[in-house]
Formats: sequence, C-alpha cells, structure tokens
Amino acid sequence: MVYDVAAVRAHFPSLRGGAAHFDGPGGAQVPDVVADAVRETLTSAISNRGSVTASERRAEEVVQTARRTMAEFLNAGSIVFGRSMTQLTYDFARTLSKNWRPGDEIVVTRIDHDANIRPWVQAAEAARATVRWASFDRTTGELPVEAVTKLLSDRTRVVAVTAASNLLGTRPDIAEITRAAHEMAAFVYVDGVHYTPHVPVDVEALGADFFACSPYKFLGPHLGVLAAAPELLETLRPDKLLPSSNAVPERFELGTLPYELLAGTTAAVEFMRSLDGLEEYELGLREKLETGLRDLGVRIYSKASSRTPTVLFSVDGLEPAEVYRRLGAEGVNAPAGHFYALECSRWLGLGDKGAVRAGIGPYTDESDVDRLLTAVARLR
Repeated sequence: MVYDVAAVRAHFPSLRGGAAHFDGPGGAQVPDVVADAVRETLTSAISNRGSVTASERRAEEVVQTARRTMAEFLNAGSIVFGRSMTQLTYDFARTLSKNWRPGDEIVVTRIDHDANIRPWVQAAEAARATVRWASFDRTTGELPVEAVTKLLSDRTRVVAVTAASNLLGTRPDIAEITRAAHEMAAFVYVDGVHYTPHVPVDVEALGADFFACSPYKFLGPHLGVLAAAPELLETLRPDKLLPSSNAVPERFELGTLPYELLAGTTAAVEFMRSLDGLEEYELGLREKLETGLRDLGVRIYSKASSRTPTVLFSVDGLEPAEVYRRLGAEGVNAPAGHFYALECSRWLGLGDKGAVRAGIGPYTDESDVDRLLTAVARLR
C-alpha cells in the first residue's frame, strides 16, 4: 500500500501556516481528530469518575478507554498516566529507590535524554548507591549491547536506557539488554518517548519492566504514559495521599486525571494505527534528506545502523543557533540545541550548544525535505 501523505496532511490544520515542520521530536503537530476529541470532552457533561450519574460514567469511560487503547498500542499490561515522562520517571525512581542500599548499582547511558538519567542519578545519590555509566561510540553513534552488559553485576538494581535517542535517533538492542539485566535480577526502565512515534511498539517483546512515552510526540496532547505489568506495580508502594485509591494503576496517579487529554490520547493512537506504511515512508524520506545533506558537505552525526528518521547535523562555520534562525526565516522549522540529551551532546564533543536536529514525521513530505535542503544550500 502506498502511503498517502497528502491525505494525512489534510488532517493537520497547523500545516496551513506554511512551515516545513522538522521539529516533531520536540512535539508533533496535532491532527484535527485529536483536537476534536479534546474539545468534545471539555464541552461535554463530565464530572469526577464514578458510576452514579451520567457525567461520572462518562469520565470513567474516558479513562478506561484510554488505558485500554494505550495498552493495546504498546502491547503492555497496565498503564499509568502522568503529567509527563519526566514526572513519571522521577516518581518511579523515588519509589524504586526506597529499597536501595549503599553499594547497590544503577546503570545509565550517555546517549539518553536527561529525563532517563537525572532522576536515577539523584535517587542513587540519596540512597548512597553507585551510578555506572554506559558510553556510546562517538563515531558511529551506536550503543553496543556490551557497553551496558559489561557494567552489570549482582548489585545492579535498575538499568535505565532509551529505545531511541532523541538526539541521534540511535535504536539500541533493548531486547538483548533486558535479557542480560534480568539475568542479574535488575529492572529495566526504558525511555520510549522518541521510539514510539516511529516504530510499532511491543513492550512484551522488548522485555522492558517499565516503558515510558509521551503522547505529544505521537500526535497527541501533552501527557506522560508509563506501561508495566500489573503484578510488578502491585509490589511498589509510592508516596500518595491517604484517601486516594490504593488500586493499581491509580495508586501511582496523583490527583484527578485530565480527561480531555486522555480522550485526545485515544484519538491520537487511533490515528497512528491508521497510518499503514508509516515506518517505511519515514525512513525513505530520511534517506533522501541524508543523501542531500552529504552532497552539500554537511556534517551528519546520526550514523547508527538502526535509527529513527531523525538527523543531527551541523554546518561548518556557523553556530547551530544561527543555522536554526536562518532556516526558520525561510519557513523551515529545524531547531538546534542539545534537546535535554545533555550528556549525549557533550560526549559527541558538541558541548551544550548541540547541533541542528531535523525530525521526519507522518506529515512530512518530499517538498518539505527539498525546502530544507535548499535552505541549507543557501547557507553554504
């Protein structure tokens, strides 16, 4: 089946503004069906969840539908909703670290977004546990399995690793990492934020104990999602209000859930499911973009054998922020920076300035890529 990008683009009112959006890794544009779901929920008769009144039942249905839809989308057990992936990771780091002791070990990687580094580092410091760092290959952008597994021991409690680097697009072999970690009885916490928009997700096949993602990266509203087996969640005791529910997954959700955002998340998943051939289409555009940039003599840092349609590059003689500004002046939105993957940017030798990131999404078409390449050529 041919991917009909024109039909897809027709669902995105924001594209009428005329910009070529390569800023999706920081937050995707939103289709009309998602906005409609949010609006309809906000304007419907809705109350706190319950079973007595129609408005209470409507709220309960919105929540349960979102849980069920996300669980099916990720092939996961139980779904916890939160304000963001960052907030959820901090919450779970604090909860898991209650059982850590001095001498226990936590493994983090230099390729991760700081949201899957700092919560674990800070929790380890509080528990006087040891942090062990897995480094990726600066030349290839690869995070070899052995870079993580060689750090494992019988004192390893958590391995925190990304399924796809939000800076480079690199996709580590999560299934092999989780297999090795589980042999040491360690939990694996996977950042799936940049992975979920581009790859069919199967949390069970990945073997992740915890898998966190963000609907606003896959065409939905600003929200955080964490997937885990209900049996595992039953063993954890987070800090919570005394009268709040102790049931799983509600015990991990602080306060009233944003029903309108859950409805938007359901709509976003349904829209993503309709995009047959998306992965192949995006990778084809990535190849076109990378070939064009190489022909222009642009330095590309995204080189891993398995990676998302994300290209990190720099133009010799120009600061990344200046490239970003000049591209933006031509209606090409390709931002620059470290994008919170600070350790990754520094390890690459890019410091805190980072580089320019171009992310391809479901609504990107060939004319967008041509516009970016033309704009970069003018810089040269």
